[in-house]
Amino acid sequence: MFEGKPVGTPDAGVYWRIIEQYRVANMFTAPTALRAIRKFDPKGDLMKECDISSLRTLFVAGERADPDTVAHFEELVQVPVVDHWWQTESGSPMCGVQLEDVGTTLGSCSLPLPGYDMTVLGEEGEEVGDGEMGSIAIKMPLPPGFMTTLYNNDARYESAYLFEFPGYYSAGDAGFRDSNGYLHIMSRTDDIINVAGHRLSTGALEEACSDHADVVECAVVGTRDSLKGVVPIALLVCTESGNAEPERVVEEVVALVREQVGAVAAFRQAAVVAALPKTRSGKTLRNAIRSIADDEPYKLPGTIEDAGVIDGVVAAVESIGYGSARSE
Repeated sequence: MFEGKPVGTPDAGVYWRIIEQYRVANMFTAPTALRAIRKFDPKGDLMKECDISSLRTLFVAGERADPDTVAHFEELVQVPVVDHWWQTESGSPMCGVQLEDVGTTLGSCSLPLPGYDMTVLGEEGEEVGDGEMGSIAIKMPLPPGFMTTLYNNDARYESAYLFEFPGYYSAGDAGFRDSNGYLHIMSRTDDIINVAGHRLSTGALEEACSDHADVVECAVVGTRDSLKGVVPIALLVCTESGNAEPERVVEEVVALVREQVGAVAAFRQAAVVAALPKTRSGKTLRNAIRSIADDEPYKLPGTIEDAGVIDGVVAAVESIGYGSARSE
């Protein structure tokens, strides 16, 4: 067990020194921690100073593990990086089983664990085909250990989880299944944005942004637009070279998204920030970012890691014409 930031105690090599000292076989962390390590030690020089030969597997969870981060650390540590997906409601992992002949598929949390009959459903509750985006759902009955109600509120449990797709538990996440049966959890269903009639996953847009060599991590949210209804904007956390040339990075990221996702994304605005607002468990506060962009009231949770980060987010959002800058 390790508490604290993995980059300042005293540097970004603390995880590797713990592995060497205690001969750690399996490591479990959040993608946010790995991205922070990569930002401060992009070539893994601090890791190379340590003997991590005891490490067999690197597990990540808590948020979507972007392909760029997974690929970087698989190459760096030379062990499988296994992304797995679960929720507080499930009490234990729901996905994370890999086929031996397939192994890691970048951006995927692999196959469901025994007891979970997972599917991807369309807006009318129909099962969609491989590669098609939809709502992740679990066919009833749920396995032992899964949450069966909310405290003193059975009706709320039914309306929140069971009403949308009768016969299924609605996970509230959007994604797709690939040809190997692997699940790809792209974003929360409320992070699917409708841009001029085109349904887009913010997770897919973040994936494209993260493909830029100078982007360590990012957050994409949809903000109101008078013409298209909603348009995406991105906040980018960069390497030192990226921070030195933010205008270049933004221009190249916009071009990258246009190339990978297409003009339908209407992605034209991004800003570089020092850090993203996160909870202590590593979840990005996208709702707060969205509210700031829409110039709406927002409340920060008590679990926020660093409330001071918000000032930078507000300034960045205003610099590209959103937030309070909308009315100026």
